[in-house]
Amino acid sequence: MKTPGLREENDVDDHSDDLTTRKKDEAVLTRRRILQGAGGFFAAAALPVEKLAASEFPGSQDSRKAPSRASADITGRLARYMVEARNRNLRPEVAREGKHRILDTLGAMVSGTRLKPGEMAIRFIRGQGGVPEASIVATDIMTSAVNAALANGMLSHADETDDFEPATKAHPGCSVVPAALAVAERDGNSGIELLRAVTLGYDLCCRFLLALGPDLVRASHRSAEGTSSTFGSAAAAASLARLDEVGMRYALSYAAQQVSGLWSWTQDTEHVEKAFDFGGMGARNGVTAAMMVQAGFTGVPDVLDCEHNVLEALSSQPRPEEMVAGLGSRFFVTETAIKTYSVGYPIQAALDAFLKLRKEHGLRVDNTERIVVRLPEDGARIVDNSSMPDVNCQYIIAVALLDGAVSFSNSHSYEHMADPQVRAVKERVELVADRKLMDPDAPRSSLVEVTLRDGRTVSHLTRYAPGTRENPLDTEGLNAKVRDLMVPVLGTAKTEAVIQRVNALEELGNVKELRPFLILSK
Repeated sequence: MKTPGLREENDVDDHSDDLTTRKKDEAVLTRRRILQGAGGFFAAAALPVEKLAASEFPGSQDSRKAPSRASADITGRLARYMVEARNRNLRPEVAREGKHRILDTLGAMVSGTRLKPGEMAIRFIRGQGGVPEASIVATDIMTSAVNAALANGMLSHADETDDFEPATKAHPGCSVVPAALAVAERDGNSGIELLRAVTLGYDLCCRFLLALGPDLVRASHRSAEGTSSTFGSAAAAASLARLDEVGMRYALSYAAQQVSGLWSWTQDTEHVEKAFDFGGMGARNGVTAAMMVQAGFTGVPDVLDCEHNVLEALSSQPRPEEMVAGLGSRFFVTETAIKTYSVGYPIQAALDAFLKLRKEHGLRVDNTERIVVRLPEDGARIVDNSSMPDVNCQYIIAVALLDGAVSFSNSHSYEHMADPQVRAVKERVELVADRKLMDPDAPRSSLVEVTLRDGRTVSHLTRYAPGTRENPLDTEGLNAKVRDLMVPVLGTAKTEAVIQRVNALEELGNVKELRPFLILSK
């Protein structure tokens, strides 16, 4: 169905050669009775996992899994890896990319305190109180780890500066990093433990969506971002809580019970519910799952395999093996895209293409007649004349033409979006939902075509926006982005201290050492 005001095209003759798709290769425990008695969890945890299978619920004989499903033991394989991952050395490039994502998310958190979703989250948590276990960044608030995860998660997606995984469309950082930070601060984990936990969280966040099928999730009106964030956050929190294999199994089950999120977030006009859906909800859920199990809660040990398992519950065509394929060799923390610009991800490539054209051809308001922005269909629908400036493609391109650059300030300004001059230039920008750009190898590419008043037409195709795996930001490029986000809130000294310590996270003895540089005194 066509979106009002959005043109759709099936054929684009002048760039079809650029869009050739490179095809990508593509013992379990039954439910058992280990929840009786106050010491049930600890007794169960002390037993070899195989022994636990002998103690089944009454009547389970009639509902045993088929051998093919049982032999896969997806839950067990994943739980064992989760235990091992907290002590496993990361390859240098994986460690570097993990530190980049943590620093990038901290930048999003801090800048988010000055936006409405962040202000709402801070106000809410200030009224909740809570045991002082973890801090809310850029405030004087100490609260429980669960509350801190919720607030910092909303701060992380209060704007459009957090990272994004192009294939699944997941936003791992805005939920996984706040969840991990809250537990690490609560329990006094080291920097390397935080880094390994975040890396694990990214893996489960993205793998869960791959196992469900991202397009199938959206076809059922669910939010891919909300659905995946709880699993990633639970994994990171459980790693820092140092749960054993049985505990990891239970944490996965409590995560599965909390998985939620509807695609209705596209109707949010102020980014507040979106911040909760993408960041706060999953971070809160994940920390809750890990803390409950750490406190002795027992649960279902095979939620990915059992008769009524979460994958079959949430997908019409689940692919369970995606949960464990390439574990220990493929790390999704290296595959997410760090946003160069503080705008919605579908706009990143379009803005990059337009800025290149502006510089190369000297584009100005007085010599530019018309701008056509072509985006993949799924992305175009999200950013077509949105009420939120940072996810409004026409507005962002108009700002780029008028101002010559897009900053955090002008990309989030409702006042600037309402300016008569901006509105007039915005009328020259046409957004086209282009089916030819639905390329799985470059799912967020963009072609921009500009017609000048002298009759010339110039164009540029950006397949990979800056910050993607194919076109990455280096450490100094990321540091510069973080300075732009943090300095107005924390000041230069604290910002530089955070950048230095996160870039050397392996040397940090206790995550609490970051606290003085991330908070504001009363």
